[in-house]
Amino acid sequence: MNVTPVTNDTANNGEQGLNNQETNTTQPVEGASSITSPAQENSSLNGETNSQTDATEVVSGGEVEPAGAVSTETPPAQETATAAPEEASAEAGAAESTVTEDGAVQVDAEAIQQKVEENAPPVSLMEQLLNENEAASSVRRLEYGQAIEGILMYKDRDDMLVDIGTKSEGIVPQRERQSLSADKLSEMRVGDKVLVVVVRPESGADGEDGPILSIDKARTEVSWRKLQQQFEAGEVFEVDVVGYNKGGLMVEVEGVRGFIPASQVNALSGIGDSEENRQSQMSRLVNTKLLVKIVEVNRDRNRLILSERQAVREQREASKGRLMNELEVGQVREGIVTTLAKFGAFIDLGGVDGLVHVSELSWARIDDPKQILSVGQPVKVYILGIDQDKQKVALSIKRTQPEPWSQVTEKYHVGELVEATISQLSNFGAFARIEEGLEGLIHISELAEGRVDRPGDIVKPGDKVKVRILRIDPENRRLALSLKRAQEGSEEPTSEE
Repeated sequence: MNVTPVTNDTANNGEQGLNNQETNTTQPVEGASSITSPAQENSSLNGETNSQTDATEVVSGGEVEPAGAVSTETPPAQETATAAPEEASAEAGAAESTVTEDGAVQVDAEAIQQKVEENAPPVSLMEQLLNENEAASSVRRLEYGQAIEGILMYKDRDDMLVDIGTKSEGIVPQRERQSLSADKLSEMRVGDKVLVVVVRPESGADGEDGPILSIDKARTEVSWRKLQQQFEAGEVFEVDVVGYNKGGLMVEVEGVRGFIPASQVNALSGIGDSEENRQSQMSRLVNTKLLVKIVEVNRDRNRLILSERQAVREQREASKGRLMNELEVGQVREGIVTTLAKFGAFIDLGGVDGLVHVSELSWARIDDPKQILSVGQPVKVYILGIDQDKQKVALSIKRTQPEPWSQVTEKYHVGELVEATISQLSNFGAFARIEEGLEGLIHISELAEGRVDRPGDIVKPGDKVKVRILRIDPENRRLALSLKRAQEGSEEPTSEE
C-alpha cells in the first residue's frame, strides 16, 4: 500500500490542536486501509471541519479520505489480530453461497462454521494446561468402604484389574475374592460389570500400584442392597433358621444374619409363659425354614429384623378373598388347628379360618376339644356352611368319618354280648359306649336284679362292663342295653328300653 506524506497545511493545523490537548501522533502503517492523524481529528473537533484544506491522505486502491475526518476503522494492532478469522469467514461465505434463479443468495451455515474452525488459530500451550487441570479435577476421589460398580479390565490367577473411573485401575487381590468359586471366576469376562468395595483408596508401600478393592465385601453389600429392596417392596420370602437365644430366632438371609423376635414367631404363641417350653420349641425350629417379612433394615448398624407373624398374616389376607370364592359346601379340605376353645376348634384352611363346633368334633360325646385335638395338628374337615358377608366358614371333623349308626345293623345284632364303657349317668339309668359315636342306654331296671334307687350305686363313669344288646333302632339312633342280662347269661331279647 502506498501512502502520501502529510502536507504542510495539515501539519500547521495539527500544531494548533496539540496546544489544546496532548496526544500521541499515529504514524502511517503500510497495510492499513485508512489512517487519520490526531492533528486532523483535533481540527475537526474545534469546528474547522468547514474550512477548506488541501491536506489529504491517499490510501491503496485510489480511495481518498479528507484530513480531519473521524476514523471508525479498527486500530492497526486489533485489525491485524482479527484479520485472519474475518477473512476466513468471508472466504467461506463466498465459497459456500449460491445464487438462485430469482437472485436470492443461499448460504450453507454449517459449512461456513466448519471452514472457520479449520482456519482458526491453534490452541495455546496455556489453554492446553488449563484443560488438562480441569479434566484431572474431575477424577473420582475414593473413600474407604465406598461401593463402586466398575468394569473388569483384566484377570489372572492372582489379581484382577477393575476400571472405577480413577487415574489407574483398581486392584482386586486374591485375598479379596475368596467368595468367588472357580466356576464363577471362569465365567467372568473382560468388560463385565463388577461391584467392588474400596479397601485402600491409594497406592501402598507394598508395591501394589492403584486402589485396593474387594469383591468379598461387595457381595455383602449386594446382599444388603437386595434386602433393602425387599424391605421397600414388602416382599415375603423364606429364610433358614440357624440358631436361637433367649429373645428369639437367628436366621441367615443372603449371607446376612437376621433376627426374629420370639413375639413374631407363630410356633411360640399359645405355649404359655414357661421359659423352658419356649427354649425347647425354639430349639426344634433350628435348621427349618420360615416364611418371613423384613420389618427393619439398617446397613450402618448391621441390623436386620424380621417377622414370621406379619408375613403369614399378609399372605393370608392376600389369599383370603380368592380362597373364599373357591370354597363350596360339601367339600373336604385339609387344615391346621390354630386355636382351641371350650366351644370348639379353629382350623386354618390356608388363608381362611373356620370353626368346628364341639358337637362336630366327633361322633362320640366330647366335653372339651383338647380331649382329641392339639394346636398345630393337621386335620381333615368337611365344609358345612359359608357366610361370604361375614367371611365365616362352618366346619365339621366327624363328617369326614363314616357315621357309626349307618353301619350299626351290619356290625351288631340283638342278643349279642359286647364290651362297653360307662360314659355318663342319669336318674333313669346309665349310658354306655360300645364304640366311638355309638352309645346305648342301660335302663335303671336293667342295671341289676332287684330294686335300684340310684344308678351310681351300681356303675360309675369310666367303668368297663359287658352288656347285652336288647334292641337296635338306627333311624332314631337308639340302642337298648342290659347289664343284668349279661350277668344272667340269658339270650332272650326284651322289648323294654
